[in-house]
Amino acid sequence: MNQIIEKLQGGDLRSKGRSDEVVKDVFDNPRLFGLVIDGMIYDDPVVRMRASDAAEKITRERPGYLASHKSRLINMVSQIDQKEVRWHVALILPRLQLTETEREKVFQILLSYLGDESKLVKTFALQGLADIAEQDRTYLSRVIAVVEDMVATGSPAIKSRGKKILAHYSCIIIEK
Repeated sequence: MNQIIEKLQGGDLRSKGRSDEVVKDVFDNPRLFGLVIDGMIYDDPVVRMRASDAAEKITRERPGYLASHKSRLINMVSQIDQKEVRWHVALILPRLQLTETEREKVFQILLSYLGDESKLVKTFALQGLADIAEQDRTYLSRVIAVVEDMVATGSPAIKSRGKKILAHYSCIIIEK
């Protein structure tokens, strides 16, 4: 068992355990990032959740760490149906450097997350879709339509996030 997995074990899904310590460890030694990705597909749901939390925090500041893990993230990690993994993955996937084909695949993955039972997964999937549209404006009209639909039918958290996304895009459209 690797040192990262050991730090992420124990307790239950209500605590983040030592995930912040793992974030610091990876910032100190970037070679450890692959072990965090391993944790995202580990057989223990607590480890998967904490590894996902750590990966999201790390890549918020250093998205380049994702480059060599792109295939695993798109083809394996994104398919995990654990809500605590999905809500982090929804924010991580748009940080990847994607080809057109990969971007469409990620877009479809995020759309599928909108069918999740978790309101957090749906909320972060909306943000992920908006992040995709920021990178590639050909997605803008599709994202706006999805966000408008979710604002009309979603939970208060989804409506709030959706309204922020729509306000951002209305500023961009007006500037053109």
